[in-house]
Amino acid sequence: MRPDDLSFRDRTDAGHQLVPRLMAYAADDVVVLALPRGGVPVAFEVAKALRAPLDLIFVRKIGAPGHAEYGVGAVVDGAHPQIVLNEEALGLLHVPPGYIEAETQRQLQEIERRRQHYLAGRRPVDVQGRVAIVVDDGIATGSTVRAALKGLAQARPARLILAVPVAPKDTVDRLRAEADEVICLMTPEPFYAVGQHYDDFRQTSDREVTTLLDEARLWSRETPHEPRQLP
Repeated sequence: MRPDDLSFRDRTDAGHQLVPRLMAYAADDVVVLALPRGGVPVAFEVAKALRAPLDLIFVRKIGAPGHAEYGVGAVVDGAHPQIVLNEEALGLLHVPPGYIEAETQRQLQEIERRRQHYLAGRRPVDVQGRVAIVVDDGIATGSTVRAALKGLAQARPARLILAVPVAPKDTVDRLRAEADEVICLMTPEPFYAVGQHYDDFRQTSDREVTTLLDEARLWSRETPHEPRQLP
């Protein structure tokens, strides 16, 4: 683990720093899943070192009726999209019949729009029976990552790994229950923001995302698929 008073130069450097902790999986059937957009440059370095396919993992919140910011669940992208519901929140609300199904379809359409934007509609990589490594540039509260892990777990990977450069220790501890292994290089205390631990934390552009994804296809073992149809 790096000393907490040091910073990563940028997301590429953070990816380089993660690689040694993940080389134990180099001989396995691995897929690397990045949370866009900031997670993509980090995940790119991991995927390149492991010669593994690089894909995006989109997570869309299902908001409560009339209160879109209050999440009652999430839709997690993948070859078999998964729904993660917050049963406690649902128990406190009156949710009309059919609301979750309709909102799920709406969020799947938004996921498909974003996948088309970044990946020209390429089909998500199937994680079933494989080592799935989820990568982001850092974690604060962990709500999006938690939903991604819960959804991916339902897709039955052989192992589910979370790898991030920096996060609060209490968040990392909570996320250990959602993955087979959690790798975090820095857990500074007190923790204020992910960007404070990067010398360069400028926003990752759409162009950078698409360029890295296209480059990753050069070493990917995946066979191209036709765009998937929404159910």
